[in-house]
Amino acid sequence: MPSLDLQDVRRIAQLARIRIGDDEARTVREQLNGIFALIEEMGAVDTSGVTPMAHAQDVVQRLRDDAVSEADQRELFQSLAPQVEAGLYLVPKVIE
Repeated sequence: MPSLDLQDVRRIAQLARIRIGDDEARTVREQLNGIFALIEEMGAVDTSGVTPMAHAQDVVQRLRDDAVSEADQRELFQSLAPQVEAGLYLVPKVIE
């Protein structure tokens, strides 16, 4: 079973730019080692007969019909734009 020592926890905290005291490092070490133990337990379970699934529940997303629901107002919108060329909106250059 992989386990962390205090030096590992301090190094992880340093990489994450988190200041951590000795008492907190000990608490975090125990919590992380508990997580590693749980992961190892879960890895030991035989899942060879289990079909992979995308979601824990059998849910289906309701989809609406792919149909046009609004009138074409392209000409109106382009007539209101400050600059248009060949059906495209022209905008000022922002990156030089």
